[in-house]
Amino acid sequence: MNAFNTSALHAANQPDATPPLVSFENVGKTFSVDGQPFEAIRGFDLSINEGEFIAIVGASGCGKSTLLRLLVGLDTDFNGSIRIDGQPVTGIGGERGIVFQEHRLFPWLTVEQNIALGLVNDPLTQGERARKVHEFVQLVGLTGFESAYPHQLSGGMAQRVAIARLLVASPRILLLDEPFGALDALTRQQLQDELLAIRERSGVTILLVTHDAEEATYLADRVVVLEPRPGRIKAVVEIELPHPRLRTGVALHGLREKVLQQITGAGDHLRPAPSRVEGLRPELIAL
Repeated sequence: MNAFNTSALHAANQPDATPPLVSFENVGKTFSVDGQPFEAIRGFDLSINEGEFIAIVGASGCGKSTLLRLLVGLDTDFNGSIRIDGQPVTGIGGERGIVFQEHRLFPWLTVEQNIALGLVNDPLTQGERARKVHEFVQLVGLTGFESAYPHQLSGGMAQRVAIARLLVASPRILLLDEPFGALDALTRQQLQDELLAIRERSGVTILLVTHDAEEATYLADRVVVLEPRPGRIKAVVEIELPHPRLRTGVALHGLREKVLQQITGAGDHLRPAPSRVEGLRPELIAL
């Protein structure tokens, strides 16, 4: 880890006046693959403050999604500790929720009914439940589609329903596992902006897993770059830019390139190396 990475990681994990909402301490995870141990995560340390937006990026297989599963409580077989408000995570809890790349809506339920599932354990009257569902339909911009079924929605609209179903339960921590990865570029940008608006209105803490450096730097307060096999922190890049951010801005572009360089380990993605075009016919080089 170079000097920049070390200082960024050190600063990101220094205690302050307010204890962190989430803390990972020396977290490790090993799977059994064909009877052989496979170390997926090693020595992961990270503190997340209330209301922060953290993005985790890295190559496929570096343990990004595994970290979300550990934090949400779907997998409790790991080394080290994960704490929320100082209390160890020992299973799933109402203060945490997760949205996957696939929306996982129930196809036989309407938009309202799918969202209402998030309130199944709340002791609410029918009227209170209806009012709260209506509030979150509005929050994610789906007014007019309350009675629609999942097959009648676009991919982006279905993901909004999945996010609303999670938010209606009032979690403090929203975990997103590449939720926009299967969407077209325009819909993805629209939902990114919608997510920022939801965060502004709700104050929820967000941990996003993505392979997209542009998405990470546009959305997050900090971007955590993982090295693969085993997954461990390579760098923490601070995104000290206010929202709304200009996607084509010079400052954001520079931070995106910094994150890309940490992921790839080099700056080769910035321009083609001369050796790659030597020997090509002039008309091909002009293309």
